[in-house]
Amino acid sequence: MRRLLSAGLVLLPALLVAQAPLAVRPAAEQVAGAVIPLPVEFRAGATVLGYDPKGAMVTLKQGTGEMICLADNPADTLFHAACYHKSMEPFMARGRALRTEGVRGSQVDTVRFREVREGKLPMPTKPAALWQITAPHSAIDVASQSHAAGIRTLYVVYMPGATAESTGIPGKPAGGVPWLMNPGTPKAHIMFTPSM
Repeated sequence: MRRLLSAGLVLLPALLVAQAPLAVRPAAEQVAGAVIPLPVEFRAGATVLGYDPKGAMVTLKQGTGEMICLADNPADTLFHAACYHKSMEPFMARGRALRTEGVRGSQVDTVRFREVREGKLPMPTKPAALWQITAPHSAIDVASQSHAAGIRTLYVVYMPGATAESTGIPGKPAGGVPWLMNPGTPKAHIMFTPSM
């Protein structure tokens, strides 16, 4: 009994830490950080989705441009911001909703792909870009909207249903060249590497 009580007392601080509220950055800082992946000319007009003080996702800034950016999630250990063309929002929003409902991993795309085939989930009819950054928080300078060299960046262009045959882009990764990921699916996209 004493061992169980001791084990419970040891675990109690860990449980309290796990339930502690998230350290959500002020809205202005979230907005400044969220647009860092974008080329400068798209930043001012971007819509930004981020987090309220309770950790719920909300619109922090309604933009006038074509891009939507997701602020860094305060629950993540790494800084991550992503921006995508607004034509991708139904697909992206559905993914967020499914994850909130508890759907995980590849099942998120299984549901979304089915809904696209059924005509319930619209997809862009033209290419749509996504820009993202993943890095240690120390590598990001939100105040100057810049980042350290050598961080992980990703640039893709969504082309739903695209294949190697329809685009002339290889369907497998190859060093130094763009390639098509998830060919033939609603999530088909051209992958670019920063060294290009």
